[in-house]
Amino acid sequence: MSKCPALSARRMMLAAPICGVRTSLATSSATIRQFSTTALVAAKKKAAGGGSKRNSGKDEPKLLLGRPSNNLKIGVVGLPNVGKSTAFNCITSSNVLAANYPFATIDPTEGRVAVPDPRFDFLCDLYQPKSKAPAYLTCIDIAGLVRGAASGAGLGNAFLANISAVDGLFHLTRCFVDDDIVHVENNKVDPIRDLGIIHDELRLKDAENLTRRKADLEKVMSRAGQTPEIKAKKDELEVVKKVYDWVAEQEKDVRVGQWENSEIEVINTLQLLTAKPVIYLANVSEDEYLEGNNRFLRDVQAWVGENYAGDTVIPFSAGFEEKLSELSSDERAEYLSLLGDGAKSALPEIIVSGYRNLNLINFFTAGPGEVRAWTIRQGTKAPQAAGVIHTDFERGFITAEIMKLADLQALKSEAAVKAAGKYAQRGRDHIMEDGDVAYFKFNVTRSGGKK
Repeated sequence: MSKCPALSARRMMLAAPICGVRTSLATSSATIRQFSTTALVAAKKKAAGGGSKRNSGKDEPKLLLGRPSNNLKIGVVGLPNVGKSTAFNCITSSNVLAANYPFATIDPTEGRVAVPDPRFDFLCDLYQPKSKAPAYLTCIDIAGLVRGAASGAGLGNAFLANISAVDGLFHLTRCFVDDDIVHVENNKVDPIRDLGIIHDELRLKDAENLTRRKADLEKVMSRAGQTPEIKAKKDELEVVKKVYDWVAEQEKDVRVGQWENSEIEVINTLQLLTAKPVIYLANVSEDEYLEGNNRFLRDVQAWVGENYAGDTVIPFSAGFEEKLSELSSDERAEYLSLLGDGAKSALPEIIVSGYRNLNLINFFTAGPGEVRAWTIRQGTKAPQAAGVIHTDFERGFITAEIMKLADLQALKSEAAVKAAGKYAQRGRDHIMEDGDVAYFKFNVTRSGGKK
């Protein structure tokens, strides 16, 4: 069995011998960054009783809320004039208008930022590659919501539709007092009130959408007969009713509920706003951020802990981050050194937390040609991870050779990892782990007509 170097996309479509790949192909990301839903389809079959007898005694893997994709986006939300566009500009190095009046942002703006990762830096130092490709987080700046947005206030319907298009949220709340910056709620700073307004509007919009979906399904159910379609709609209706009760009657977010896999499959088709994971960003003044003392922060942390236990609250200063963004890397390092007391930017923590909150992890391909971090969702199996590089790798998957990054860091070379017996071969059922360094073997033969 031979190991071939990475092939061009054209050669791979025709290749018959067994091949492996260490780095990405020369094809565009639009061509190779495709995600297979094989794992999700298999889970659906199993939930319906279609699983194999060999696995019938095993626990079913828990499905995740949200789109089964490796190309996920996170949106910045909050009331107007709380620092959203300034934060977005700093996170993504963009230049969106940040003004002291409501709705300075109307159309959503998209930006990408490299995810800081010392593991990626280590691999680049080790291999000294010609090309480096880190993981990226895609971030969307969404215009501010106001009280009544779910009913259309302040262009609310359009803005809520923009939230529906993202997969997770940075919920930014203002925790500083500045008489020169107006506040849309009676010009009074109250972060707990503001957090409640946003959550209420998202929940009310979900209740409206669930009501509409429930009515549509009940209309289908009113038809005579017991066709397979009506049976499937009946099952869906039961889930929609349960979720409606949770959201509208109990006034709770979908993401904090305990749902069965069959229910999650239905929920994921509804694109509910309260099903999205949330990270809370508490925007404090520059002085309070550097001093580590803010009178609102403890209340915000207590509110999140009481209502959304386990969610992350990150204090940061949009003003301070904006100042740092205007400096060169050398000037920034010197400025932080002068401030002392461990002064640092909060952006790396915000970016990494946003990436992880979308249930995204990395595996790496590494060699002298390229070191690349590939993005997959937690729970992805080896063939589907290979398919992120190229769909042929999934279709013709044979095996994955896996090194643990900790072993490579300790032993300093691939040869040493192999000599220590820590270079493992894994099959189709291997679930990729964060930080795996992977080398895939695959075999694709030409079938059908000309490609």
